[in-house]
Amino acid sequence: MNKITVLGDGGWGTALALTILKNNPDVTLWGAFEENVETIRRMRINRFLPGVPIPPELKVTSSIEEAVDHAEIVVLASPSQYMRGTLNMFKEYFDPEHQLLVNVAKGIETDSLKCMHQICTEVLGKAMYATLSGPSHAEEVSRGIPTAVVAASSEKEYAKTIQKTFMTADFRIYTTSDVVGVELGGALKNVLAIAAGILDGMKLGDNSKAALITRGIAEMARLGVALGGKRETFAGLSGIGDLIVTCMSRHSRNRHVGEELGRGKKLDQITAEMGMVVAEGVKTAISAHMLAARKQCETPIINEVFQVLYNDLSPRDAVVDLMTRSARDEED
Repeated sequence: MNKITVLGDGGWGTALALTILKNNPDVTLWGAFEENVETIRRMRINRFLPGVPIPPELKVTSSIEEAVDHAEIVVLASPSQYMRGTLNMFKEYFDPEHQLLVNVAKGIETDSLKCMHQICTEVLGKAMYATLSGPSHAEEVSRGIPTAVVAASSEKEYAKTIQKTFMTADFRIYTTSDVVGVELGGALKNVLAIAAGILDGMKLGDNSKAALITRGIAEMARLGVALGGKRETFAGLSGIGDLIVTCMSRHSRNRHVGEELGRGKKLDQITAEMGMVVAEGVKTAISAHMLAARKQCETPIINEVFQVLYNDLSPRDAVVDLMTRSARDEED
């Protein structure tokens, strides 16, 4: 097997590096902060993935040149709002003829309203590209808990390469050609997970959560199709699958943000307490709200989350807004 590099030493990047290491002995993990890289190198632990030992076989570096040199697969694991910066550092060393890119970030860039495949094309030009997404918390993947995800690429062979290279006995990978749908599913579910957390913080119960998830997937599909995704993608792993796990799990950072909002805390306080831990849905709420307006697409839950996050709408008023909307058919 040949060298595989993961750009991004957060919890998800590290969990993927550990998973890939099961099949391939030559894996390098790159981090932007030398302090964290040095801790991993010396202590074989990562503060973004506590309790998970880092084996000595996993190489770590803060030099992006060293990390990507001779790498045949480069996993892009920076948070979505930092992806452009990572790509700008990487492009000097990028070999488009020999390096397959695999995005695993789940978000939409706020300033440009672009998905990760669009940013990659803008920064790097034509590239061999795939995206990997689905219900996959780093805390569970890193511990070998059975997980299923989907690899998407417009070129079937790229998705098949990821499937063959990354799949293990406890990390199952399916394939699809719908890059747009898979990336939007991974991004939009984070906004809805904030809504789910709000319900938990308000202690509203199972009926409310079930209604939110059901209407949330309808909303994701409506906006996703308007932006070029396939409707059936949102019934799959990167749609309903990822939505369920992110709305329900104690590991979900986005659900945590919502839960704290539902308990009465303000966003600034919540994000300050989280430190360097990123909840992608906080920024994606802006992008999703703006894209829905641009496409004249009805996204009531996303809009209410945006208002709670950025216009000081109370969570209780947001629930009232949603429950008192005009009556309609379920198909709408």
